[in-house]
Amino acid sequence: MGLEDGLLSDEGGFEFSDQNIRKSFIRKVYGILCAQLLLTIGIMSIFTFNDSVKKYAFENTWPFWVAFAITFVIIIVLSCCPDTRRTSPINIILLGIFTVCEGVLLGMACATFDTTTVLIAVGITAALVLALTLFAFQTKVDFTVCNGIMFVALICLIIFGIFAIIFQSKVLDILYASLGALVFGIYIVIDTQLMMGGSHKYSLSPEEYIFAALNLYLDIINLFLYVLMLVNSARN
Repeated sequence: MGLEDGLLSDEGGFEFSDQNIRKSFIRKVYGILCAQLLLTIGIMSIFTFNDSVKKYAFENTWPFWVAFAITFVIIIVLSCCPDTRRTSPINIILLGIFTVCEGVLLGMACATFDTTTVLIAVGITAALVLALTLFAFQTKVDFTVCNGIMFVALICLIIFGIFAIIFQSKVLDILYASLGALVFGIYIVIDTQLMMGGSHKYSLSPEEYIFAALNLYLDIINLFLYVLMLVNSARN
């Protein structure tokens, strides 16, 4: 999803001409992303499998709102302060805090679902992410030019979500979750190709490894949440 600063057009002069730089950049992004996902899954597991923690999450909402506030502040900082997200180690520290808070948010959300439902959603999400990533690397279709269209689709999804909350219906919930999974599935392809560079119209500077990892992480987390909604609806 687009933090526009750091997004460069090949026509503007920058391109991954050096294959070693490109491969190193991709390895760094996926290394950070894997660390984020492992940390998130670890925190989620505490809320999912520990009954006392799950009970506490049901009875207390303050951890959710504290984590939400911190993630909101950090995402604003990383979005609006390019020098900060490009400066080490502050960028890694902020991303680490953001990931921990996201893990708490997801853990508290998963605590409201059956354990089997969560595990099925994790498995489906992992399979989808792998398939979409392989597709992004193999396809000759340039999805990076679709960023503007997908932003409009995201706004429409948000408005539809508000509509679904007001007019509660299981059919609307399933439709909303399906559209959400589709939108963020496409975002995974777009953000993967932005990271790849090469012949794609838009690419990311190697300095934007935090930007790239953050985008892909948020895509995967959002995809998981919508898949979780679909699995829960199907099992119920």
